[in-house]
Amino acid sequence: MVCRACLRYQNQNVTAVPGEHLFQSELWLPHPRDLVFPFFADVRNLEAITPSFLKFTVLTPLPVAMRAGALIDYKLRLRGIPIRWRTRITTWEPPVRFVDEQIRGPYRQWIHEHTFEERDGGTLMRDVVRYVVPGGALVNFLFVRRDVQSIFDYRRRRLTELLGAMKSPAGF
Repeated sequence: MVCRACLRYQNQNVTAVPGEHLFQSELWLPHPRDLVFPFFADVRNLEAITPSFLKFTVLTPLPVAMRAGALIDYKLRLRGIPIRWRTRITTWEPPVRFVDEQIRGPYRQWIHEHTFEERDGGTLMRDVVRYVVPGGALVNFLFVRRDVQSIFDYRRRRLTELLGAMKSPAGF
């Protein structure tokens, strides 16, 4: 059964199709999209918005030319287990949206769409992640869902700290 309820500015988990899980998050930032989007176009900023317990590091030489087809390699630790992760940018439409898809990593599928909408004098940033985990619904329920929620909760706090008080493009 698909849950269609959506609370604005709240994170949620919704099952979309058997085996696929849907995670959605929204955050409004008090700055125009043209100032917010460049933060996400710079791969170096991923480390600043990822919880330290993941020991997340970008391996791809910097700077990364963001475009459709760009490949980005990372290393991290999930529950203490070292993981290599590679994503491909499959859609690049600045300053409106981009999509990254895992092509190597811990998930059977990870498709993450980032959208940026001008709203109420600022930017409404949305994340929609469609993912499939080894071990299915039970593993998702016991471990993954909470981990994804925790990572995005941290990301929300860090983005609010880093971009909520941003004064200018140089404020990044």
